Amino acid sequence: MSEESPQVRPIEAAERVGIGVIGCGTVGGALIAALLSRSTQIADRTGTQLDVRRVAVRDLHKARDVDVPRELLTDDAEELVADENVEVVVEVMGTIEPARSLIEAALKARKPVVTANKELMALAGASLAKIAKENDVDLLYEASVGGGIPLVRPLRESLAGERISRVVGILNGTTNYILTRMTEEGVEYKTALDEAQELGYAEADPTADVEGLDAAAKAAIIANLAFGASVVAQDVHPEGITSITAEDIDLAGRLGYTVKLVAIISRHDNGSAGVRVHPVMLPADHPLASVRLSFNAVFVEGEDVGELMFYGRGAGGAPTASAVLGDLIDAAHNLRHGGSGRLARPGNATLWPLEEQSSAFYLTLDVEDAAGVLAAVAQAFGEYEVSIRSMEQTGVRGEAHLVFVTHE
Repeated sequence: MSEESPQVRPIEAAERVGIGVIGCGTVGGALIAALLSRSTQIADRTGTQLDVRRVAVRDLHKARDVDVPRELLTDDAEELVADENVEVVVEVMGTIEPARSLIEAALKARKPVVTANKELMALAGASLAKIAKENDVDLLYEASVGGGIPLVRPLRESLAGERISRVVGILNGTTNYILTRMTEEGVEYKTALDEAQELGYAEADPTADVEGLDAAAKAAIIANLAFGASVVAQDVHPEGITSITAEDIDLAGRLGYTVKLVAIISRHDNGSAGVRVHPVMLPADHPLASVRLSFNAVFVEGEDVGELMFYGRGAGGAPTASAVLGDLIDAAHNLRHGGSGRLARPGNATLWPLEEQSSAFYLTLDVEDAAGVLAAVAQAFGEYEVSIRSMEQTGVRGEAHLVFVTHE
């Protein structure tokens, strides 16, 4: 081994691995509770003792759901990262900064990092992965995409040799809950949103969820994993559900479809990757059409493996903490044996421009119920070579409501 190579940590010295957790909110608290209560069980299963040695919080005196020993708490996250007793850093505080700077510092100090921060990974995942690679340590982020659903590891490892053609996913539990209520009970969007907020599924400001921004960040991460594309959240076309009405959902149902907000990550023939998030009308017999309420699901299509679906709780403290804990055990195991377990697809896929992608569309028009109007609409479609698959017309007091479904 050359003098420049990192030293392999002896197994005996790494049987106990010191953990530092940045953030003790919903996810951080659930993670710490699991670590404190299952420490012996985890050690028996993995041969590695995970010791919580520092927990960074904003307010040292705030009441918490988990009873963290006072001597472990600090309000200085930089001190936690620099602490020699902390060997693996877990970031569950959210936001871009100071999370990014803290993760960079930990990686440069050759400390593996586990994060659940989807905004950060969608924005700066590539640069953080580069730092991790340069320092031969893990950067793991299973919880950043599907909460408790194991998706990152299968895409990164189990399907590493697979030529993936498309990934279609319901990646936001809030919007799926709202659309489920609109579909099953016929309520309008605002009523369903108010209910989601009362139940804690939606934030007081639900913009990131209902406008598709949360799903877009997760889609960017999936595009990087599935296709090696250099995609950030800003590259993803987001369209939310705020304009969808109960009537739209009812019409879709009568046509044999279910409305869902989905992320579509697909491979073009030239190798580029298309990434977009918007409401779609899924055939009622599609596996994703039956995903209800706050559950998430991801449908993966591969050249050899065929079709796979990953399903489960996409958010919440305990499910997300479960994914973080899985990554933490991996990181500690790899550290114990002196290395990292990174696998990644080559980052050579370019972005497939949205304007070059095609789809079938659903359109509604309210027009005057008079002779020649429908012919004029048909002429407009014809001028732009839009082929109509089906059309429905209803009339109310001198107006006609036209519903079209186009071919691709």
